[in-house]
Amino acid sequence: MRIGKDQTIYIMDKENKPALKVKSGDKVVFETCDCFHDTIKSEEDTISGIDFDHVNPATGPLYVDGAEVGDVLKVNILRIDIASQGAAVAAPGMGRIGDRIKQEETVICKIQGGYAQYKDLKIPLNKMIGVIGTAPAGEGIPTGTPHDHGGNMDCTLITEGISLYLPVNVEGALLAIGDLHAAMGDGEIIGAGLEIAGEVEVKVTVLKDFDFKLPLIETKDRWITLASRKTMEEASDLAINNMVDLVMKKTNFTINEAGILLSLAGNLRVAQIVDPNMTMRMELDKKYLN
Repeated sequence: MRIGKDQTIYIMDKENKPALKVKSGDKVVFETCDCFHDTIKSEEDTISGIDFDHVNPATGPLYVDGAEVGDVLKVNILRIDIASQGAAVAAPGMGRIGDRIKQEETVICKIQGGYAQYKDLKIPLNKMIGVIGTAPAGEGIPTGTPHDHGGNMDCTLITEGISLYLPVNVEGALLAIGDLHAAMGDGEIIGAGLEIAGEVEVKVTVLKDFDFKLPLIETKDRWITLASRKTMEEASDLAINNMVDLVMKKTNFTINEAGILLSLAGNLRVAQIVDPNMTMRMELDKKYLN
């Protein structure tokens, strides 16, 4: 089953009409545009020339039968395939050094043999999903804004082989995916990674009794709590507290003991600091929870 890149949304909203309906346990391929809706194709194309009403398109939404309010949607990222080239951009006012940038620049990077070619450098690929989320319960949220429903979290760990747990706020969940990156460092400090089109294959599963704070990533060896708020401090506090709760539920630790464990062995990291909400993550190896 497949959703084409012609089925895109710009607001994650309970009113969005489903592009496809599937059952829990099904696999689905999402074809995705890049965050510029595939309009930057050469180094002559700059960000000032794009339509900002059509940035960060997300393919979908996908309706999952049996997903009810209060459930959790487990999204296994099975495969990410990317196009043969991506775009990296700089522009005045964009990102964390936007006040120092005086003119626009676009760099087209070719993808070859597991690397992105940037100038004379080979950057290892880190194929990842920037925008992934379900519909929020209340008013719609633009696809470029992350929050508790997911959205534009721009987390480098949302990649092949992981499981992402998202809330079901509306019937069917209404999952949407977009904004792939071929490579991106934590923080996305200039406001964009190596933006690229592609496709993502996922398996979606409805969970009825998953009792952890969301969004949440599970890898082979780690748990990662994600939080998006207006400031890094607010996002950090939420990610930390969500991980404290996870530790206490998976062990017999007190809050003191859980906090000490995270201070000794946990890692608080930046996902992105350039979107309308900042996204932070708290990581902990599973071995400490056995």
